[in-house]
This record gives sequence, C-alpha cells and structure tokens, in this order.
Amino acid sequence: MGNELHIVGVEEHVLLPVLRDAWARAGVQPHRYGDDHPVTRRLQDVGDGRLADMDDQGIDVAVLSLTSPGVQNLPAADAVSVAREANDTLAEIVAGNPRRLQAFAAIPTSAPEAAAAELERAVTRHGFRGAMLYGRTGDKPADAPEFDDLYAAAERLRVPLHFHPQAPVQAVQQAYYSGLPDGLGPALATAGLGWYYDLGVQYLRMIFSGVFDRHPDLQVIAGHWGEVILFYLDHVGVLQGMANLQRPLADYFRQNFWVAGSGTVSERYLRWTAEVVGTDRMLYSTDYPYTFGTRPDGFPFLDTSRGVARSFLENAPFTEKEKADIGSGNWERLTGHLSAHPSI
Repeated sequence: MGNELHIVGVEEHVLLPVLRDAWARAGVQPHRYGDDHPVTRRLQDVGDGRLADMDDQGIDVAVLSLTSPGVQNLPAADAVSVAREANDTLAEIVAGNPRRLQAFAAIPTSAPEAAAAELERAVTRHGFRGAMLYGRTGDKPADAPEFDDLYAAAERLRVPLHFHPQAPVQAVQQAYYSGLPDGLGPALATAGLGWYYDLGVQYLRMIFSGVFDRHPDLQVIAGHWGEVILFYLDHVGVLQGMANLQRPLADYFRQNFWVAGSGTVSERYLRWTAEVVGTDRMLYSTDYPYTFGTRPDGFPFLDTSRGVARSFLENAPFTEKEKADIGSGNWERLTGHLSAHPSI
C-alpha cells in the first residue's frame, strides 16, 4: 500500500459463528453462499487472509460489520443476546489489530427497548464508530416510531448509523421479480437491483415521516452511491410540499447523509455523487467480500482486487485534498472523537 492516500473502508462484512447459528435456529434465509464458497470463507476470516485482501485492494483500515441482515430479523430475545455477543466478539477482533480494524455495532432492532442501550454500550465500552442497520426490521420500516429512541441515542452519542440493504419483502419479490428465466429473479431482487430500491425507499420514508426533523443532527451513511435516490432526487423533490418538511429535500442528503460507493467502481456515479452531496460528504467502502472476484456460476462481482479499490480513488477527477477527504479525512471528521480501541 502506498503512503500518499490513507483509505478507510466503511462497509466491510463479517459472518460470526454466533450469527450463523442464530440464523439457523430462526430459519432466517439470508442471501448468502454455501459454507465452502470463497465469499463465505472470506466473510469468516478476520485474520491474515482478510488483511492480505485489504493489502491487495489498497485498504488501510476496515470498519467491520455483520453481513446482511445481521440480527434484525431474529426474534427479539435472540436478537438481544446475539447482538451483545457479536459486539463483544467484534471488540476482541478489533483489539487484536486496532491499527487496521474498527467496527460497527450490531443492533437488536426487533427489541426496540434494548436497541438504544446496546448502541450506547458498544460505543462507550468498546469504542465502536457507530452501528450497521439493515433497513426494515421484519415488516417494520426504518421510520417506525419505536426506533426513535435509537435515533436519539445515535444523535446524542454523535455516531453515524450505516444502513445496508436487505431483500425486499416476499410480496414485492413475488410481484416484481418472479417468473424470470435462469434464476434471474432472486438475483435481480437482491444484488442486481431490488436491494437498492428497497433501502432507498426507507431513506425517503425516514425523511418524509420526520425522523430527521425530530433528530436534526442524526447522521446516516448510505452505500451503493445513495441507494438509487440521488439519481432521482430532483424528481422526488416535487413531493416535499406535500410532506411539510422543515428543509428542502436535497438538504437532508447534504446535511444528514454521507455516501459511499460500496465497491462499485463507476466514475459516472462518483462524479454524480460529488455533484449532489459534495466531496465533503463522501466516504469510501468496498463491500468486502461481495465485490472481490467473480462467482463460479458467472454472476459478476466488481473486481476490486489487485489494488483497484485504491487506484479508483487515486485516479478520481478530484483534487488531492478531496481524494484524501474521501479516503479517510471525512471519516475522521465524522467519528474521530470516538475512542478507537478502549479496553474490553
């Protein structure tokens, strides 16, 4: 890795045994691969293999988070205990290599009364840089009133909430993505397109139902170049009068959102994001390991190996200061007040 540009990846996933076992008990069927698949092996590797991949991509620091949908679709009692154990395990992993690793907390949103408490514990005890959420909790959207205490806690603690997509509800999958040949339906419903529309709608719901008006300092990280919404923001803005918003719609994205590309190495998306929210609201991520290599069945992942993650940012059409801000400066501005690795 070069020393000129320090890069922090803020969407770098892990699969811990406690989560895998909880999914099995609850019958949760996440969008993932067999136990012997390279993606699964990389998800479970928090040691030398992951560090080697980080070096290969040109990533200096990885902010670890549970792979989607985390604990959010577990029964409430299970979600609380699994989130706590997962966060303690993540803290041990980070403490073993604090120079290269940080973490986002897992939050048991199916038990809203415990969600804010677990966020506070993860931040104040473990020094986590925020939390990773996954849009809906079961059939409850992210703007449901019972999550207000969690958002208030994040605002008070001054930690960001990174939202990650999960598969649309079954009724949507059946209506919009079923009946396609060659197994395309499930792929289109998830990593192909459906994930991003589903989460983009969650963001709009949060804005239109007043989450950010009640919590004006709440900070949200959006991956995948804003989950589609940035590309339709001018059009959606015609609804802001109906919603009785306290600010223009675009201002919420420029004041409450930070945007990263999740390994999608598209210069067009990069430029568009900079135009809409500004380089001072952009972060960096690789969506590891989902963008690392190509699946044997031919489903393409964006290949961020061989230093492409680094070279993409190095070759971006920005000033050196703007590149440095996107690589790590904005992240430090957002979370640098937090302890990186307290004793656990």
